[in-house]
Amino acid sequence: MKLVKLIIVLLILILLFSTDIETEEQRINRMIENNELPYDVVKVTMYTVDPKQTDTSPLITASGFQIDSLHPEKHRIIAVSRDLKRKYKFGTRVMVKGAGKWDGIYTISDVMNKRWKKKIDILVNPKFGYDSFMGAKIYPITGNSTVR
Repeated sequence: MKLVKLIIVLLILILLFSTDIETEEQRINRMIENNELPYDVVKVTMYTVDPKQTDTSPLITASGFQIDSLHPEKHRIIAVSRDLKRKYKFGTRVMVKGAGKWDGIYTISDVMNKRWKKKIDILVNPKFGYDSFMGAKIYPITGNSTVR
């Protein structure tokens, strides 16, 4: 009986203290609100694994990452324009803000055609539709960022 009471008390303590734990996304949002993270203003568009939108190997990103053709959105991958690629290396995780339902944390794993500047493409499943956003912001949260 004492063991059951102890377990109940421990579970209650875990529940009480777990609500005070800040998630990664909450921590990043707090840092953004406090102007603690650098950012770039970009245009955001969407792309799919369609060869018309990629190169001859649409299921492999420029970084060599293998994409799940049935659920490409699960990887949370973005491609960056080449001007941004000089600043953000493959594997850098970024927070995207100002892209509506597409806001969130993504990993840079692909690069765009050289004709684009200050632009990112979010890898999506075509059934989710396409959007475009001007003036979105990307905040580096890992990789070449000073924030770890």
